[in-house]
Amino acid sequence: MTEVHIKTILAGCRRKDRASQQALYKLYYSYGMAVCFRYVESEQEAISVLNEGFLKVFLNIKKFDDSMPFKPWFRKILVNTAINHIKKQKKFKLEVSMEAAKDIPGREDILSRISYRELMETIQSLSTAYRTVFNMYVIDGFKHEEIAQKLGITVSTSKSNLTRARARLQELVRQKLKTKYA
Repeated sequence: MTEVHIKTILAGCRRKDRASQQALYKLYYSYGMAVCFRYVESEQEAISVLNEGFLKVFLNIKKFDDSMPFKPWFRKILVNTAINHIKKQKKFKLEVSMEAAKDIPGREDILSRISYRELMETIQSLSTAYRTVFNMYVIDGFKHEEIAQKLGITVSTSKSNLTRARARLQELVRQKLKTKYA
């Protein structure tokens, strides 16, 4: 899909044209689901977050700067919507201090031996706190200061949760590999 076509759809969304809104929804549904599902535990929650995110897009489309690409703006809305959803569900817990995270054993590069799908399933199995910080830092590129502010935690808790998430992922991947190649 060309940038011109996307801008045409966005112009229609600014006019509150239902056909344009539907076209935008269909065009970005898969991408949006992938973003949302990284943060929540179930497909139903991902759909709920995605729909809420699209509603925010449609309500705030006039704030979007046409000179910028749409996808990063859309992703930011989805990530913030997912974080708010997690906070509302009270699933986010403050987990372990940085001191407790220092004792994690050395890392090995074993992630190259599993598929993308297996890795995403493994990330999904992390606790909400670990998964959220991991996604925000590693996948969406937030800094620890931004994560701390958005989640209402300290910077050291953000760093700790990231360290613990990485260690837990390595442990889970090792288990998968043992099962896979045993």
